[in-house]
Amino acid sequence: MMDTSASMTLPGTMDLRVESRGQREPKPPARRQAAAPWQDWAFEHTTMSFAVLVLAMLLAIIGALSYAALPALEKFGLGFLFTNVWNPVKSEFGALAPIYGTLVTSAIALLIGVPVSFGIALFLTEMCPPILKRPLGTAVELLAAIPSIIYGMWGLFVFAPLFGDYVQPLLQKIFGNIWIVGPLFKGAPNGIGMLSAGIILSVMVIPFISSVMRDVFEIVPPVLKESAYAIGCTTWEVVHNVVLPYTKVGVIGGIMLGLGRALGETMAVTFIIGNAYRISSSLYEPGNSIASALANEFNEAADPVHRASLITLGLVLFVLTLIVLGLSRLLISQLAKGEGRRT
Repeated sequence: MMDTSASMTLPGTMDLRVESRGQREPKPPARRQAAAPWQDWAFEHTTMSFAVLVLAMLLAIIGALSYAALPALEKFGLGFLFTNVWNPVKSEFGALAPIYGTLVTSAIALLIGVPVSFGIALFLTEMCPPILKRPLGTAVELLAAIPSIIYGMWGLFVFAPLFGDYVQPLLQKIFGNIWIVGPLFKGAPNGIGMLSAGIILSVMVIPFISSVMRDVFEIVPPVLKESAYAIGCTTWEVVHNVVLPYTKVGVIGGIMLGLGRALGETMAVTFIIGNAYRISSSLYEPGNSIASALANEFNEAADPVHRASLITLGLVLFVLTLIVLGLSRLLISQLAKGEGRRT
């Protein structure tokens, strides 16, 4: 009878070793050497330092803007935000007109850009032929690579004349006599003004919003869409009931990205908005935005109060961006809570 001996590890380890005459016991697999404690410590504190650095930069920007804006805040107080006057000769400044222009042009950009971006993303992910998907997607993304000053020059020399000669008179004829809407389209159709700036901004934000929407639409598991199509749903029903609920956080993030671009855009708006410190109900009238005011006057602001007023405008724009970001996060959290209740 052959002399054999068997050895087995503790139950649950699934490791059985057999030793027989003339046969060596196989060596256990080499274990990975545990990392030294200092490596984990260094990695943790390095990544933490990156996060703290970002927060420190944010606080430093807020502190620097607040300190530089003190002369204007001490002279005008909170009335600076609600005064529609900008007179460097008399050192009288108010931010209401630039704030109004910034919000109106950004709202126009989103009203036009979001539906167009949604249509582009939907077509590229659901209905576009495979041979055209990549070229069209690349063409849309290339719009984001065009410098803003090129958009401004194109808007001033190409878009504005055509818009003033053909589109603005047509809009006046269609909407001019409608109650509430009519005053928005009053004025001389010269192609320069708030509406033109908003349209140029919409062209600039479309590639950002549509790219994010397309990416989040593509991460929807195909089995969900195929199941919906299998029970007879149309493309719109699949998008409305499957794709959008699955990707709503990413869609809102893309819209907020486009809004941030619209709020801070400078050169394109400066070329075509008209650069007038006034508030008018007509979208055809020239106006101003915070970014265009800074671009136009900062180098010429010799008066300390004038320079401080411009820096205060920058602080206001910074705060507006933080408010938009906070509202978007609040909306996303509320949507997440609602999704949890439904499930």
